[in-house]
Amino acid sequence: MAITSWRRFASLLAMSTMMISTLAACSGAGDVTNTAIDTASSVTEGGTCAADIAEIEFGIISTESADNLKPVWEPLLADMTEAVGRPVKGFYATDYAGVIEGMGAGKVHIAWYGGKSYIEAAERSGAEAFAQTVALDGTKGYYSHLITNKENSIVNEIDLEAGDGDKYIVENAADLTFAFNDPNSTSGFLVPSYYVFAEQGANADRIFSELIFAGSHEATALAVAENQVDVATNNSENLDRLKETAPDALEKIQIIWTSPVIPSDPLAYRQDLPDCLKDSIKDFFYTYDNQEVLEGLQWTKLDPAGDENWNTIRELQIAKDILEVQNDENLSDTDKQTQLDELNQKLEAVKN
Repeated sequence: MAITSWRRFASLLAMSTMMISTLAACSGAGDVTNTAIDTASSVTEGGTCAADIAEIEFGIISTESADNLKPVWEPLLADMTEAVGRPVKGFYATDYAGVIEGMGAGKVHIAWYGGKSYIEAAERSGAEAFAQTVALDGTKGYYSHLITNKENSIVNEIDLEAGDGDKYIVENAADLTFAFNDPNSTSGFLVPSYYVFAEQGANADRIFSELIFAGSHEATALAVAENQVDVATNNSENLDRLKETAPDALEKIQIIWTSPVIPSDPLAYRQDLPDCLKDSIKDFFYTYDNQEVLEGLQWTKLDPAGDENWNTIRELQIAKDILEVQNDENLSDTDKQTQLDELNQKLEAVKN
């Protein structure tokens, strides 16, 4: 299957930056407004780390229903409870924004994010990535897909071997219904928004007979399997999960497009957690080897990582914004150039 490379993505960015005569550095991530924890006094005389944090809230993004997520996450949270010496409770939000906002409000101390939701949380909620998931095959990446029902007539119109379903759905969008996942999803919104729509000069909000946000990856998969929508976004990890959670639905699903590889997911804690607690959390995840629990989460281990590991997602978000501005016929030349200047400044700041 032909897959667009990140190198092609970089060349598109370079073409966009040629429009700019002078580039300036962009300011850093937004400030976190809630009260920071006093790290200087985080260890008591008795040697207890951050004794005032009696319980840790662990945010888990809603890739599936909470009923599906809890059985695979609760064993890890139980092991973490023992390792860090205080209860670790799962916070299963109904959407991605709930985890982002929960961390910003100080309710969520640590979270499992996708790439896009992490960069939002880093900018707005004081999130700091410290680990990256490693898949069962040893890779640190996954793929976004467009899917349809195998019985849908679309399948007969697409070269499945070439994987050119992205072109077909844009050309025939007026006759199709389409479902994204969550607007903060990397594979369920950002990646297809850029590679499927922005690169083809199309606005998904305007071209389909019906467009919805279904929420979780599980929801879009079931919507396709049950013929509620013609085409939907999903990803390789969730389709693999369906082997366990909904095998009958998986049998009805046909992949019609595959993205370039996406960096695998980060774990992030609040920047203002006491250093001693951060160290305890890192020690737990870097050495965690309960293979039964890890396999349930579709991981083999977690590797150390930092915020910069997800700069490709930041670049992709900016590239999507650049193409949308360039294709916006409602903007004057002056307004368009002003917005492009700002976006290219942001791009240069990420690269530097």
